[in-house]
Amino acid sequence: MASIATPKGREGRMRRAVWWGVAALAILAAAFFALAPGIVERSMNKVEPSAALARRMATAPAPVVAGPIVDLHADTLLWSRDLLTRGERGQVDLPRLQDGDVALQVFSSVTKTPRGQNYDSNGDDSDNITPLVIAQLQPVRTWGSLLNRSLWHATRLRRAAAQSDGQLRLIRSSADLDSLLDARSAGPVVFHARHPRPVGALLSIEGLNGLEGDLANLDRLYRSGFRMAGLAHFYDNEVAGSMHGRAKGGLTPFGRQVVARMEDKGMIVDVAHASHAALADVLRVARRPVVSSHGGVQATCNVNRNLTDDEVRGIARTGGIVGIGYWPGAVCSTDPAAIAKAIVHVRDIAGIDHVALGSDFDGAVTTGFDTAWVGLVAEALAQAGMAPGDIATVMGGNALRVLRGGIQPLSPRSPAR
Repeated sequence: MASIATPKGREGRMRRAVWWGVAALAILAAAFFALAPGIVERSMNKVEPSAALARRMATAPAPVVAGPIVDLHADTLLWSRDLLTRGERGQVDLPRLQDGDVALQVFSSVTKTPRGQNYDSNGDDSDNITPLVIAQLQPVRTWGSLLNRSLWHATRLRRAAAQSDGQLRLIRSSADLDSLLDARSAGPVVFHARHPRPVGALLSIEGLNGLEGDLANLDRLYRSGFRMAGLAHFYDNEVAGSMHGRAKGGLTPFGRQVVARMEDKGMIVDVAHASHAALADVLRVARRPVVSSHGGVQATCNVNRNLTDDEVRGIARTGGIVGIGYWPGAVCSTDPAAIAKAIVHVRDIAGIDHVALGSDFDGAVTTGFDTAWVGLVAEALAQAGMAPGDIATVMGGNALRVLRGGIQPLSPRSPAR
């Protein structure tokens, strides 16, 4: 005879079904939050050497570079990796920086990018970063605030430095930079894995999208350790037009206030991604050296976001530097020879003192090598016929000069450049 379900029995089964449903959703949510950020990053920050480069890397060690190495731009703070642990994805972490004997890495804060972004025309009406922020379980205050996203990146970098036993050092002043270089010179001349030299970390921001028309927010960024800032990223904002924006306008009146305030405080003005009109405006008003932290030149890779020869010369006239990137949008290749070609061109038209490295590692780009193999750029420069002293100048000397001077606040009596 079939059993007859009582109301109490049905209620118990329903409770168990609800419990199992909630448990299944919790498991799915945990899997999403644990796996999704890594899956996204693996699809974006790729290391894909050419066959020839892969053979070179398999048959000989990374080149040893004379003098400090400085990289003006990496977006590593965007991703939920432990900066102190050697990663299996991406392009930058402390162990790999030490493998490459990098003296100073500029870490940029990315706060918003449009969906379906391209190099030609983007609006600010969509955002790729918000879903990533939520999936990474960042503090709720960062979910709807671009300013708080940057402040959180600064917190993450401070915590990593505090936990690194002195191996990662925050750079906020020229004195910090000199102390780092002194510590590095006291270590082994040639890097050894058991005695890695400390690495400096300087904070930048890619696009001042989160100021909300208030200069006080720039002061908050400065107090949190930011010492460089790009005016715009992939869309026009209240500070400046973007090379990738819809209007591509110049500096706004508020943007002029921002540039002046940055120069007074000792925040380096970065014109990477700024529209050609905004870049021209910056060059007209700049009192201190200007930096293009990462990108290329149109003469060797004819892409809209890359700099014209006149723009390169204009940056040089401020005493500034052009950081050459490693990805196809910057140099139309991932091969070190293409990076060297762009560097040589800047040297030829503006002088050896105005070109540097600006990888854009971890910036949703594909490169031929990660930061452990940055010496390949020096090797390519040597193969292009560049003298050893000039190679050292490009690999870090120029960047150190501009950063050391640029992060020093101006006093009322301090002369402009």
